Amino acid sequence: MIKKLQQKFILIAMISLFLVIIFIVGVINSVMAYKINEQADFLLRILSENNGEFPQNEIMLKQDKNWITRMVISEETRFETRYFTVFSAYDGTVKVDIDNIAAISAIDAKEYADYIIDTGRKTGYSGSYKYLVSEREEGVLVIFVDCNLLQETQDSILFISFVIAGVSLLIMFLLVSFFSKKAIQPLLENVEKQKQFITDASHEIKTPLAIISANTDVLEITLGKNQWLESTRNQTLRLNELVKDLLTLSKMEEQNEVMMRTRFSMSDMVKRIAEPFASIAESTNRTFELQVEPDLQLLGDQNGIEKLISVLVDNAMKYATEQGVIQVVLKKQGKYIKLEVCNSCELDSNVKLNRLFDRFYRMDSSRARETGGSGIGLSIAKAIVDSHKGKIRAYLKNDQVICFSVLLS
Repeated sequence: MIKKLQQKFILIAMISLFLVIIFIVGVINSVMAYKINEQADFLLRILSENNGEFPQNEIMLKQDKNWITRMVISEETRFETRYFTVFSAYDGTVKVDIDNIAAISAIDAKEYADYIIDTGRKTGYSGSYKYLVSEREEGVLVIFVDCNLLQETQDSILFISFVIAGVSLLIMFLLVSFFSKKAIQPLLENVEKQKQFITDASHEIKTPLAIISANTDVLEITLGKNQWLESTRNQTLRLNELVKDLLTLSKMEEQNEVMMRTRFSMSDMVKRIAEPFASIAESTNRTFELQVEPDLQLLGDQNGIEKLISVLVDNAMKYATEQGVIQVVLKKQGKYIKLEVCNSCELDSNVKLNRLFDRFYRMDSSRARETGGSGIGLSIAKAIVDSHKGKIRAYLKNDQVICFSVLLS
């Protein structure tokens, strides 16, 4: 249990950090991509306004209060920017300017421009070049700005941010793993104290119960049988069973003892434990159905599995409605052995199925008092299944039948 709690703490912390880092990395790279796109648009706009050239001997500033899109053009901008233009006049003449780029020829530049004009698009990307189509009186001016350097910068930032994110997650995982036990130490101490209290109290209660039982026997011999002594005996037996169950649950949750695993026939065990309940069901006008697939072998704690089957079948018998149905099914399901115990019932609308495995939680407290249930049988069943790394769940079938399904491998 302690290990599971520590693992959950680490998992929650790492998922939270992962989501925060992904958000930060996403925001940084989104802003960077937006900034690069805006910068390319700004350069294209300046070139378009100045007939495919940068203005000289002046500094221009885009008037924008938004710091993300704030752009500046200076004397150095025309030397830093790689671009080319193609002017296609309506009379058929073509003028190509590739003076500010070395990676493309005049023929290639014309092919780029012809393709863009044919598509009818006004702006966009063609490879690593962002273009702008500007309509003029004499023809069409197509301006291309090389964004390769900007895109490489963006890719580098993206790569670096993911590397930093990965390293941060690794460091955080090591730190959380190291300090997690200290973080949950107060809770662990509280849980351990509760377990110790249950164990000590159970042992202390055993002695008074033994004395009460012995005194009841003496009084019965002296005074003869009567309803008061019978009631005392019944309550003593009930308390003895409760103490025994509490000790069993406490030992299982401690996980200190090594579980003795042996291979045994699950089919034979279910038949042996469940079949005697058929006569009890018949005597109370209930239908008992037993369906067991033969030769199913399980490697596990034989005593624990016996207790699991007994708890589930006994629970079904206690809570089955009058003239209802109790069904026990054992079968192979994929790599698992599936045990399913169902019974007809009258459920309260307030019953929470996910709480049925909590200690002392009952679907019907008045009915539990009649049947003598302690309220921790299903908690023991869950502890047994957990110790075998299995799965147990409760679900409703047809709104009038409750089923407990166990998967073991």
